[in-house]
Amino acid sequence: MTAEVQPAPALSYGRLIPVTVHFDDLDALGLLHNARYPVMVERAWSALWHEQGWGFDGDWEAAGDFCNAVKELRISYEAPVTKPGAYAVHLWLERLGNTGLTYGFRFCSADGTTTYAHGTRVLVRLDAATLRPTSWSEQFRAVGRELLRPAD
Repeated sequence: MTAEVQPAPALSYGRLIPVTVHFDDLDALGLLHNARYPVMVERAWSALWHEQGWGFDGDWEAAGDFCNAVKELRISYEAPVTKPGAYAVHLWLERLGNTGLTYGFRFCSADGTTTYAHGTRVLVRLDAATLRPTSWSEQFRAVGRELLRPAD
């Protein structure tokens, strides 16, 4: 007998990306370690961008839009993750500027119904040679616009 996989709820914005919490992601109390949440979010973003054909192979000059740096990270923890298994990260863009962006995220149950943590992260696109802010490519901006959260 096999369990039926329940479809993820329809999202009005963003994407729900599956992630896995492993036993060694838990701390001494058996909770997902607070530092692992941003790692899970980063892995979800990497998977999403990889689906779009982007990635980083070690060459910053060729990385284009992937040559960026974190300016700010904010996270609030709402409920503890107490066991390994399948979860998800809901991802979206809050703001897409010329050289920077703010993305939002929710670390949630695999079906997206329970939120364990949520937050935002600000990225700045950098020129690989000067490490100064530079504009996102139009291709990146086109995909980014699809991820923008509608104004409330």
